Amino acid sequence: MHVGLLECDEVTGRFAPVSGGYREMFAALLPEARFTYYRAHEGRLPRAPGDCDAWLCTGSRYSAYDPMPWVGALAQFIRDVHESKKPFVGICFGHQMLAQALGGEVAKAEQGWGVGVLPVEILAHESWMQPARPEIRIQHMHQDQVQRLPPGSVVLGRSAHCEVGLFRVGETMLGIEGHPEFTAEFAEALIRARRERIGAERSEAALRTIRQPNDGVLLGRWISRFLQATKAPRPSR
Repeated sequence: MHVGLLECDEVTGRFAPVSGGYREMFAALLPEARFTYYRAHEGRLPRAPGDCDAWLCTGSRYSAYDPMPWVGALAQFIRDVHESKKPFVGICFGHQMLAQALGGEVAKAEQGWGVGVLPVEILAHESWMQPARPEIRIQHMHQDQVQRLPPGSVVLGRSAHCEVGLFRVGETMLGIEGHPEFTAEFAEALIRARRERIGAERSEAALRTIRQPNDGVLLGRWISRFLQATKAPRPSR
């Protein structure tokens, strides 16, 4: 499958002990995919939703409600993808952008940061969620949350810190608040860099979880199955 990765931040080289960035992490998460990269945070978007078979939108230090031109342009592209019925998966910021672009609402969570390896209860099991699990544990790093869902949405997963941990819009658009792509090394470096913003107590609690077993690889399989299941056939020539 040809997947367009909508890069919404630059993390390569941000932390000296960590090699690689989103490109490498998503390539490891979806090893069967062929990627084309679009630096959305620099205003470099695809020409049309049909340029790739499916779309992935990364996390970001920015917010889905930031009044920056590139955020507005990305929102319009997401609406175009929705209209085209091309498969789309948004991760963290991408999850929030999906909600914001299609008529939902995103804001800072009153309960503060969700950070570290945290459990997500699965509320609805769909055919692409194989093997099925009642709960998954994945890395998280977010202060914003989806506060109101866009029309046509269904919540698939939630947690104690986040009511909308996993949701689908229509049949082809999926949002995931957590970070199945994060390595423990990257998560640790990011938590330490944001310690003052997150708070010392919550940061230390999160650091104790990041090397625990998690279901990032499983969620990668779910994402791959979702993209394949919702991929539109190419027109015959």
